[in-house]
Amino acid sequence: MCLIVFDWRPDALDGPLFTLAANRDEFFRRTAQPIGWWHDASGVLAGRDLVGGGTWLGMSRDGRFAALTNYRAPHDMRVDAPTRGTLVSDWLSSGRPGVHLAPGRGETDVNHKAPRENQSDAGTGEDNVGAEHESPLAYLHRVARTGEIYNGFNLLVSDWKRRELAWYCNRSNLAPTLLAPGTHGISNAILDTPWPKLVRKRSELRELLARDPMPPLERLIDLMRDPRVASDAELPSTGIPLERERALSAAFIETPEYGTRGTTALRVVANGEMVSVAVAERSDDNGSHRIVRPGDFERSFAFNVERQIA
Repeated sequence: MCLIVFDWRPDALDGPLFTLAANRDEFFRRTAQPIGWWHDASGVLAGRDLVGGGTWLGMSRDGRFAALTNYRAPHDMRVDAPTRGTLVSDWLSSGRPGVHLAPGRGETDVNHKAPRENQSDAGTGEDNVGAEHESPLAYLHRVARTGEIYNGFNLLVSDWKRRELAWYCNRSNLAPTLLAPGTHGISNAILDTPWPKLVRKRSELRELLARDPMPPLERLIDLMRDPRVASDAELPSTGIPLERERALSAAFIETPEYGTRGTTALRVVANGEMVSVAVAERSDDNGSHRIVRPGDFERSFAFNVERQIA
């Protein structure tokens, strides 16, 4: 996941609480499952990395959310570092053992009959609703204690019932912190670093929500499918060749071997004693691991979360 823009309104009594649009950028050869309910971790809704395990973005039926981006530091990469995606799945599954697929394995029961899936209130069964778990900030402080063993990352963690959203970057001097209300963005540097694509998409999200606080999820996805590259004068210097810096400056990246593999739109709405969640994903893979460019396979899900904290 390489570009996330989001609007956070923790004081909302009724109406939008959290609105997010995010692009996942990855090598085309790296296999993954599109978003779906996990059968070995009931109550978790996420995509799945079939190489390293874990996920880049997901949520749970008990109101938790997490997303991760890699921190771009090409000269500070360790081949023996543990996978970062399990930092997301561990939060969503309360750290239960056995929730990660071994590299190279996958689920086989994805519905391939149609490119669009629409599932409401799915994934029921034994889950974590009502179970006690630590706060987002406590989890990130625990992650930070061993943060140096991982390659660089940003980790965004939320508990919608607690109305808490926290962020941590293991390549920043900042400690894990709770985020204030507002519109923010994360790419492959620390929170709100003004890379051109982040500034543009954060501004566009803010303007869109000012016109319509609850736009269709498809509109949020379309906002992120933007192939425009920045001018050379705007480019950051991150230690990669200029030609690649140009290509990666687009919100929607397209190169021969690497690009934006999927776009996720998420809206969380406070609604009386419930929190309503709606999420949609447009990806280049329908679950069969045959890449289609540009991706147009779509899935959408909706479910409710009890607002009471256990």
